[in-house]
Amino acid sequence: MSTLRSRWFAIAVFAIVVAAAAFLRFYDLATNPGGLYGDEAAEGLDALRMLHQPGFHPDFLVWFQSDAGREALFAYAVSIAFRFFGESTLILRATAAGFGVAGVIGIAWLARRWGTWPAIVAGAWAAGSLWLVCVSRDGMRNTIVPLFGALALIAILRWAARPGRGSAALAGAAASVAALYTYQPLKLVPLLVALWLLWLWHANRERFSELRGGIGAFAVSFVAVGAPMLAVAVTNPLNYFGRATAVSTFNPDVVADANFPIHIVRTIGMFGYFGDGNGRHDVASLPLLPLPLVVLAVLGVLRLWRSRREPAEALILLSLPVFMIPPLLATEGYSPHFLRVLGLAAPLAVTVALGTAEFVEIARRKLGGTGAAAAIGLAAASLCLVAVSSGLIYFNRSLADRYVTFTYDLVAAADEARIHPGSALIVYDYAAYDVDFLDYDRMPTIVKPGSTIEDPTKYTEVIALNKDDLSRALGPELGGTATPIAWDPSGQPTVWVVVISHAP
Repeated sequence: MSTLRSRWFAIAVFAIVVAAAAFLRFYDLATNPGGLYGDEAAEGLDALRMLHQPGFHPDFLVWFQSDAGREALFAYAVSIAFRFFGESTLILRATAAGFGVAGVIGIAWLARRWGTWPAIVAGAWAAGSLWLVCVSRDGMRNTIVPLFGALALIAILRWAARPGRGSAALAGAAASVAALYTYQPLKLVPLLVALWLLWLWHANRERFSELRGGIGAFAVSFVAVGAPMLAVAVTNPLNYFGRATAVSTFNPDVVADANFPIHIVRTIGMFGYFGDGNGRHDVASLPLLPLPLVVLAVLGVLRLWRSRREPAEALILLSLPVFMIPPLLATEGYSPHFLRVLGLAAPLAVTVALGTAEFVEIARRKLGGTGAAAAIGLAAASLCLVAVSSGLIYFNRSLADRYVTFTYDLVAAADEARIHPGSALIVYDYAAYDVDFLDYDRMPTIVKPGSTIEDPTKYTEVIALNKDDLSRALGPELGGTATPIAWDPSGQPTVWVVVISHAP
């Protein structure tokens, strides 16, 4: 095949990869996953408040204290999308999906350092990964991690390829954005850079000498770009560090699904064996990588290890253990926890791509051109199978699997309150995020469970997620008139309403 034809063929294949990524992230987004989880609602609510509430802005313009503390970058993007496309759950999730597609492109761009076809393979894996598809379709800031993680690694490798203060400053800025303005897993980017430079000082002194003059520019740029978020950390450390410390194994009150050794085994075992039990991050607790791709990833690690003196290979190789630290040390919730491992998305994609190249080269050495062609076909078929199976698994999961995970009951309650102005809604504080977002311009009165409503006649309806809350709030006689208005897939009532009669 001629060079020109080969180039156009590669472009066509990559276009198919991007189209597949877009399809898997945008198809049926209006109804699947459906519902609305509280963390999604919190992002949408802050976007609405920035648009409509005079004087409202994040701390130092970068940090929200609500919902246990959150970086504001994703909410800014959502507010822009709301401005141009309307304010809805669909647009919130479409913003996340857009970042998901951009992340696939960014990962391919990172892998381009090793050639056109490794870039396409890395992008193909990222496009079809069930893990990244799930994350990309939920309206939370986690979705921006693959893109900004890839961009930070690209900028660092550009510094390595073109040593100088300018490239070092650019790398520092990209590392600062990724580490401080995205989500928890990338906070270890500075540690990664420090270990990388230390490794080069040990293994490739000549290349380290070329980079040494730019270390100061990297540090100054990192601090300058990160100054607003660093100010948050200094002035409000409890809120800024609270989320990380709350989920850590060092917190004696952490609620985990297994003891620490089992947590470690399950987290490492996500490569081929164990999945995340949280339906927002995974489907059917499937492993993060299927076994055939684990083999390719192992081959990729071996290939990286052989070239470990080279800056690019060393950076990707070091990224793998560094970005495993958050999921290993954070034991709260399910083991493994796929959101905490998102820092691995970009370097793992490169590793799979290089493992695929290694697999083809082994086949060529052992079996010649025919073996290489067969290896290429097998690798391509595996990646296609991963993408197709991801789509089938994701889009065919039942409503029963999504109902509780995405709080369909709260959405039904918020919808009822919206169409009946003057209602009161009995929900706990965290659940109110859904209501605050969905009913932003027509808010019901929020009542905490266990409270007593002294004068029910002030409301048109009183809504709750269970009948007992209505009895406690309104008394057994009035509460006993509650009727269900929403049911889960098994037929059990999930939302109850008491209609308040008003004398003419």
